[in-house]
Amino acid sequence: MNDVAVRLSGIGRRFGAVRALDGLDLTIERGSVVALLGPNGAGKTTAVSIMLGLTSPGTGTVTVFGQTPAAAVRAGRVGAMMQDAGVVPVATVREVVELARSLYPDPLPLDRLLHTAGLTDLAGRRWDRLSGGEAQRVRFGFALAGAPELLVLDEPTTAMDVAARDLFWETVHSYAADGHTVLFSTHQLHEADRFADRIVVLAAGRLVADGSPAEIRALAGGRTVAFDRDGTPADDLAGLPGVRSVEIRGDRVVLTTDDADTTDAALAGRGFRGLEVTGSLDAAFKSLTTGKDD
Repeated sequence: MNDVAVRLSGIGRRFGAVRALDGLDLTIERGSVVALLGPNGAGKTTAVSIMLGLTSPGTGTVTVFGQTPAAAVRAGRVGAMMQDAGVVPVATVREVVELARSLYPDPLPLDRLLHTAGLTDLAGRRWDRLSGGEAQRVRFGFALAGAPELLVLDEPTTAMDVAARDLFWETVHSYAADGHTVLFSTHQLHEADRFADRIVVLAAGRLVADGSPAEIRALAGGRTVAFDRDGTPADDLAGLPGVRSVEIRGDRVVLTTDDADTTDAALAGRGFRGLEVTGSLDAAFKSLTTGKDD
């Protein structure tokens, strides 16, 4: 079996005078979870549209499981969760999911689909009575309906709370562990850092970095120090030596620092638990896409 899910070779695409993609080469292997990052205008949306067969490349070639994108989509091998997907307001969640299932030759059983997407308790609710996070889960269920080999997710956790996000990513990784491929675009860098096997960074239509989260972080000089929360006010942490910013991520605190060793020593001396020092994905992203460090 071919281990390649998606292959873009020399892809170029212009919209008038704007060059959206400039000779993009990208291969995505089966069974991987890949984050596609880049600032606005980097070419992410165009690249995804080409993979889905919604946009034709101006130059280069694209295959999805060895087929044209359109053929792969028609065969039910690709599912997509897009932000601009519209739904009839009075339709129930069950009706939306059933519609999605009807589009595929071999869809997931309804009960399994509702359970996997976390929609069982929402099945009878109308679309116009869903919260933003609940609507995202319905979009996820729509994308999963055909049991696609490639699942494409656009800003998938928008409006979800912390618990819903954790459950969502647990589901995504379980899905990928069964041999499926997941590609997601996001502006939530910490999600890419935590949940992706591989990060691809685009800037000005070109691939500027490609590697594991640790490899991408290593491209920046900044570091982060993370540890378990204990209720200490953020203002107290901001005053620690070397610290530039403080961020709360669920049950963890993440400090961006210019001097990881000094910051780490200060935290250890105060008895914080679960200390972990890593490179900063935020700093790497900024450096790669703007050519500037903080």
